[in-house]
Amino acid sequence: MKNVLSIQSHVVYGYAGNKAATFPMQLLGVDIWALNTVQFSNHTQYGKWKGMVVPKEQIGEIVQGIDEIEALSECDAILSGYIGAAEQGTEILAAVEKIKAKNPNALYFCDPVMGHPDKGCIVAPGVAEFLRDFAMTKADLIAPNLVELRELTGLAVENFEQALNAINVILSKGPKRVLVKHLSKVGKDPSQFEMLLATAEGIWHIRRPLHEFVGRDPVGVGDLTSGLFLANLLNGKSDLDAFEHTANAVNDVMSVTQQSGKYELQIIKAREFIVKPQSQYKAVKIA
Repeated sequence: MKNVLSIQSHVVYGYAGNKAATFPMQLLGVDIWALNTVQFSNHTQYGKWKGMVVPKEQIGEIVQGIDEIEALSECDAILSGYIGAAEQGTEILAAVEKIKAKNPNALYFCDPVMGHPDKGCIVAPGVAEFLRDFAMTKADLIAPNLVELRELTGLAVENFEQALNAINVILSKGPKRVLVKHLSKVGKDPSQFEMLLATAEGIWHIRRPLHEFVGRDPVGVGDLTSGLFLANLLNGKSDLDAFEHTANAVNDVMSVTQQSGKYELQIIKAREFIVKPQSQYKAVKIA
């Protein structure tokens, strides 16, 4: 069984961060060591929440505690997501370095969660800069959405070709794989939900239905996507198979959520589709 140290947010109510990633990854047979960067009552898109940012020292202390029981060598990957304060970044990268020293084959998957004013996603000052200037260069895999793709590269990215160019810029910075979680309105078909996966072997494109929700879209979709893709890779799937399984499983979760008339992701209700998706959308190699 593979093990992942997942360093991201935690919400008591609803699904985002570790709450959106842990159970789905466990369903795929991957054990999760959840280390929370914040503990909030709910995710920030509600516009109000209670809770606290975890002191940065606690990240290092917890990793040290795992090291002291000689378990760090069992860690196969580090997944970082929502960061509560920029200074937590240094502790996260120190954890990555420490784990890679114990297990050189361990992967660092960076989900570069940044502010998204339209969706009410709020991050602390300096987080975006940390992700761009430090985390990206250390990551083996990175999974930006369109907003994050622009922030990481400093490019406009207003059409599909510009998105491909931005991906190549990121690949030149160090990551071996780039998973674009959502192309938003710059994809080939704005009426569809489109994703890209880029590796040294090429770039694949996949599209699935874009589910419409009344009022506001669910949060945590990116966290779910990153978690599933990483779990699939750790389970030995090829890049393409991992990409397709992830896209189809997330599509089924979104379908169940929409049909339920809920705002929060219906991850538990859709659990059987996470393991064995009903959807069968295929990726196409475009470069």
